[in-house]
Amino acid sequence: MSRPRILIVGAGFAGFRTARTLSRLTRGRAHITLLNPTDYFLYLPLLPQVAAGILEPRRVTVSLSDSLPDVRLVLGEADRIDLDDRTLHYTGPEGEGGTLAYDRLVLAAGSVNKLLPIPGVAEHAHGFRGLPEALYLRDHVTRQVELAASADDARTCAARCTFVVVGAGYTGTEVAAHGQMFTDAQVRRHPLRRGMRPRWMLLDVAPRVLPEMDGKLSATADRVLRQRGVDVRMGTSVKEATHDGVLLTDGEFVESRTLVWCVGVRPDPLVESLGLPMEKGRLLVDPHLRVPGRPELFACGDVAAVPDLENPGSYTPMTAQHAWRHGKVAAQNVAASLGLGGARTPYRHRDLGFVVDLGGAKAAANPLGVALSGVPAGAVTRGYHLAAMPGNRVRVAADWLLDAVLPRQAVQLGLVRSWSVPLDTSSPEVARVPGGPGRQQDARARSGPGAALAADTDGRGTGAGGPGRARPHDEPAKGQPGSGTRQIRPGSGAAQPRDEWETAKGRPVTGRPGPGAAEVRSEAETAKGRPAAAPGDEPAGDQAGGEPARSQEGGGPARNQPGGESARDQAGGEAARDQAGGEPARNQPGGEPARNQPGGEPARNQPGGEPAKNQPAPGAPPPGGRSSPGHPAPGPVKRTDVADEDSAKGDS
Repeated sequence: MSRPRILIVGAGFAGFRTARTLSRLTRGRAHITLLNPTDYFLYLPLLPQVAAGILEPRRVTVSLSDSLPDVRLVLGEADRIDLDDRTLHYTGPEGEGGTLAYDRLVLAAGSVNKLLPIPGVAEHAHGFRGLPEALYLRDHVTRQVELAASADDARTCAARCTFVVVGAGYTGTEVAAHGQMFTDAQVRRHPLRRGMRPRWMLLDVAPRVLPEMDGKLSATADRVLRQRGVDVRMGTSVKEATHDGVLLTDGEFVESRTLVWCVGVRPDPLVESLGLPMEKGRLLVDPHLRVPGRPELFACGDVAAVPDLENPGSYTPMTAQHAWRHGKVAAQNVAASLGLGGARTPYRHRDLGFVVDLGGAKAAANPLGVALSGVPAGAVTRGYHLAAMPGNRVRVAADWLLDAVLPRQAVQLGLVRSWSVPLDTSSPEVARVPGGPGRQQDARARSGPGAALAADTDGRGTGAGGPGRARPHDEPAKGQPGSGTRQIRPGSGAAQPRDEWETAKGRPVTGRPGPGAAEVRSEAETAKGRPAAAPGDEPAGDQAGGEPARSQEGGGPARNQPGGESARDQAGGEAARDQAGGEPARNQPGGEPARNQPGGEPARNQPGGEPAKNQPAPGAPPPGGRSSPGHPAPGPVKRTDVADEDSAKGDS
């Protein structure tokens, strides 16, 4: 008799606990497969300490292969689930597709950033749900303080040292608390010229900090934040975000280069495609975490609306504490449904309290309902995290000890750029890369204020739709995907941006482009970090007006040329050397100016005079009598963002 196949989607708190518990219960009597975009489990509660430089990134990650030796790990993101055929289709990290069959399916895909229909937020804000976002924020904050120290005027210095955090929940409160300490430590070692102090703002429309938690816990956190210097604004949120700052709902404009979006989360959009009963974006399940009418389908964590038996008529909130306990119950019930365990168990959980780390020795905690603050709360908080982590406890404790006795290293690693961590992503745990399969993105779209180094130093914005919108022929940062790297709808005849559902979970566009449409390049063509390009549409790295990569179809100008000649061996451009149809001089576009000359027909490095040697006269065909069909590449295609249908849900 063949062993049953159990498939788990997602390795967050719920998915990881489900896999680990099932592995112990089945003891090799079932095939357990775990599908996840990364090869690690991320301990989210300690992510603010990564952004503040207290913990190294690997401290908050636990290897799935090492901790789940009897579970098969498949790297990829779920695209589509065929409930009737009991198969799941996914896309791997290198663009390859795959299919997994199952007898029992556990959906634990987790959550993503929740968007609100506020102008400029999608372009100028960054979330805080994954390790790439934490690494980006650490670099960005460090860079802003360093640039502020060298700024010539007080206004620019103040803007760069102002950091706005939206959302005074668990995550936003910890980010603001740790961020203020981090930047204050930087300024103490490298004072700003005018004695300014970094300013952190915490905004929320709620009446108090940590509105979903106990009132005493909220009061303690609010007091610590204000004593530390955080500007806490309750009943206030963002009305509009721009490259130069944010406009608040009370009418005040705050000049800033940093907007951190911690408003909340929404369930992964994968569950919406199933066509099953939903509750505010979450999949409805019974108390045993099984989907009604689908005995083979279970759901837990943030994607599941689990009835709260302790509070009839309500559902358990989307917290890590509930997700962790969902996973254990889901594993027990899956094993029971296969005859590999005991009886089914309903999910029932009593609140054991919460802990909030406010940095240093400060914290707020209410274990078992006992309100604590100060050093005792700090000890309880760190003890709880060490006990809850499934690994790396000694390394985490060692980093805490070193942070207590040694100064933090405030350096920019430059590993994650702004365009790699857009706010409206369905996979915050994965940083987007240029030329990545099925996920080519516009470098100028969805870039945060001051995110790219070039934009930071020259004051230009890179986010589309705001005052810092990139202009045609602006130069993208080297190695970033340019304006032509966008998905194509079949038959459109031109590059078109995809809507959010098409880009969910990194799904590549299906279908064959129609006549005249640009084609997305294969991975081999995107080797050496070259982003995919529409013919004549995208400037290559460090090119001001656009050179298509070598061997690409289209007639962009040659390297360092403002316009004119397609690169060597380009189809549809100037004939390259030793090619039939003529031989123009190297890097000369057949009657265009000599190398590095912006216009005219002067001799090399001469402001005027006779043409360069061996150059044909202006307008004359190249040797061989054939005219060049090449043409300069147009400027960037303007992106129009599609509103997220879920973005109107929730509050800030």
